[in-house]
Amino acid sequence: MLAYLVRRLLYALPILIGVNLITFALFFVVNTPDDMARMQLGVKRVTPEAIERWKAERGYDKPLFINHAASGGAVITDTIFFTKSVRMFAGDFGRAEDGRDIAREITTRMGPSLAIALPTFLLGLLVTVSFALLLTFFRASYLDFWGVVLCVAMMSISGLFYIIGGQYLVSKIWKLVPISGYGGGLGAWKFLILPVVIGVVSGIGSSTRWYRTIFLEEISKDYVRTARAKGLSEVTVLFRHVLRNAMIPILTGVVVVIPLLFMGSLLTESFFGIPGLGSYTIDAINAQDFAVVRAMVFIGSVLYIVGLILTDLSYTFVDPRIRFN
Repeated sequence: MLAYLVRRLLYALPILIGVNLITFALFFVVNTPDDMARMQLGVKRVTPEAIERWKAERGYDKPLFINHAASGGAVITDTIFFTKSVRMFAGDFGRAEDGRDIAREITTRMGPSLAIALPTFLLGLLVTVSFALLLTFFRASYLDFWGVVLCVAMMSISGLFYIIGGQYLVSKIWKLVPISGYGGGLGAWKFLILPVVIGVVSGIGSSTRWYRTIFLEEISKDYVRTARAKGLSEVTVLFRHVLRNAMIPILTGVVVVIPLLFMGSLLTESFFGIPGLGSYTIDAINAQDFAVVRAMVFIGSVLYIVGLILTDLSYTFVDPRIRFN
């Protein structure tokens, strides 16, 4: 097990470096340091001297990947990529272009993001797995047919429609909760309940169909027929045998959601005015704040890799036959 963890961690290093390389390349294809300077200075007629001074203050006056004017190791180290990326591996994300500490902003905004993502994730998993088990129990019946039709219809509707429709109906017409905003403390629930409900409802269609497919595949296997031959009820077969043996593909699908638990939902936080990491990323993209974008992409990559490792380790608990050497 220890050797497996070490190998996976060593594999993660080149992946993170590659993600940073791609992020740098894509960002600077669209935006040059001169464009970033003009955006941050916010003046229509910016002098070349002001642009050069802004780049020098923030280290954007260096070459991107290779410094041909330098010698020795400085050919690589005295570049934008090296100076801006290497320190992130030590948890130092630097400062945003407006001067604010990125690590402090992430720490502050992580709470609102988790307050939405965790309930949405847990409730969504409970609802969709239960609904999929119900459709599997009544498979080949009218309930199963219309349940699948409902799931397909819900999958066909954009998530943006759920957000706008929920805000209009629940907040504007019924006036049950605020349409947007966020408050700390115990009173935050009134700002969170609508985004959580919308997040759960918008994911029912696709997730239920996915889990239903998994359960139907499991229920046709030999061990299920053996369990029925022993006289076990259909409910016992579903919950004790089918659900347990379907945990591996379920865990594989769940790992995709793990980065979102910390990174937040871009659309949800933006439309509901919640100061989480999702809205922070959107604001940074709009402001062409490369320091923040780079940090958020890096954190997302780390979380996804950690999620993959945790998922692989969790396989040993649901299937004792799996061992890592």
